[in-house]
Amino acid sequence: MAMHPEPEAGLDALLSAQVWKRRVAFWGGAVLVALSAILFARASDLAFQLFGRVVNASPWWALLLTPTMFALLAWLTTRGLEATRGSGIPQVIAGLRMGAEERQHHLSLKVAAAKMAMTVAGLLGGASIGREGPTVHVGAGIMQALGRWLGFRDDHQARRFLLAGGAAGIAAAFNTPLAGVVFAIEELGGAFEHRFSGTLLTAVIVGGVVSLALLGNYTYFGRVHVLLPLRQAWLAVLLCGVVCGLAGGLFSRLLLASMDGKPRWLGALRRRHPVLLAAGCGILLAGLGIAFGSGAFGTGYEQARGLVQGQATVGHEFGLVKFAANLVSYVAAIPGGLFSPALAVGAGLGHNLSVLMPDAPASALVLLGMCGYLAGVTQAPLTSAVISMELTDNQDMLLAILATVLVARGASALLCPTPVYKALAQRLLPASPAGHTP
Repeated sequence: MAMHPEPEAGLDALLSAQVWKRRVAFWGGAVLVALSAILFARASDLAFQLFGRVVNASPWWALLLTPTMFALLAWLTTRGLEATRGSGIPQVIAGLRMGAEERQHHLSLKVAAAKMAMTVAGLLGGASIGREGPTVHVGAGIMQALGRWLGFRDDHQARRFLLAGGAAGIAAAFNTPLAGVVFAIEELGGAFEHRFSGTLLTAVIVGGVVSLALLGNYTYFGRVHVLLPLRQAWLAVLLCGVVCGLAGGLFSRLLLASMDGKPRWLGALRRRHPVLLAAGCGILLAGLGIAFGSGAFGTGYEQARGLVQGQATVGHEFGLVKFAANLVSYVAAIPGGLFSPALAVGAGLGHNLSVLMPDAPASALVLLGMCGYLAGVTQAPLTSAVISMELTDNQDMLLAILATVLVARGASALLCPTPVYKALAQRLLPASPAGHTP
């Protein structure tokens, strides 16, 4: 990846109407992305709260609601909405390499609107999915549409709008501007060589700032004041980095295998009866919820927050159950992201590992487990580290977190050599050499 400062300074740039038009487009688009992300978050929360009320009355309702919603969403994706499937981040990464027509198919406003509605519907059915990846997808779609409307239609400009929209989406989704910047550089920016301008960077920050202004300067998991002494930190780093990194790599490998039609019976069922497969996945998820508790459903936010705050509301089975629930939900090929469930799985695994270090603060192991597993799944260590620190407002464990994500990234690559988002994006690109590659 080549990062070069774009020469936007100087008197000519200051007086150029075209430059100011582009700046206004980026900044205005970032505001729209942030507002959409906030609306998306509120709708998602309300939908899952409604599901929670139903299953709290009787968990057996999940056996009806979850498979039915999974089947409905799978059916909709076979009716011209294939681009809404999964996280949305692979679609944005692939869009940076696609030609205009193919890019529009994956990142139009229609797809963005459907992605929001169907992700909310998934949470209404209890799916173990997150909204952060879909918010990246929605943000990129909104920003691209605005750019096209304002006349920025050439490939280079279109990709810059995609990059800014996706990164502004992650900044607004987590209320973490710095994470949005790092995500743009590490996860999205590597998709093609480009000039990373001050205007684009500012657009990402604007998305986060608007979220901060409207929602307040809150932290996603609450402030976590915990510190590991050096004599404990090195062992905790190795333990969480290796175990959680391998777990994240295993998740990614299983996910990619299922997308490639492995085992064969799964691939055949996906090709011939995608709706039936989704309904079956819904039944499996409902069974997990009935057997192990409501933590199997939804993002896992409440359970992860309790663990990181040292107020556990779940047992030591939570991490493994959430791992299975997230995998089952993704195999169903319905819209939904990985970020929030990955943080929940990591929190659960960290909670398990804390038993092996009874003298260390359990919250510290949970925090390292979160960042380690997220880095294992995404193989984006810097993004994982920054998100984990910003979500807990914890700077004291900076070095331990950075060390953990680097160890986890290496451990994950042993099981899944290609990062999951990149691998999924490659599957969306044309197979022929004639495919557009910037």
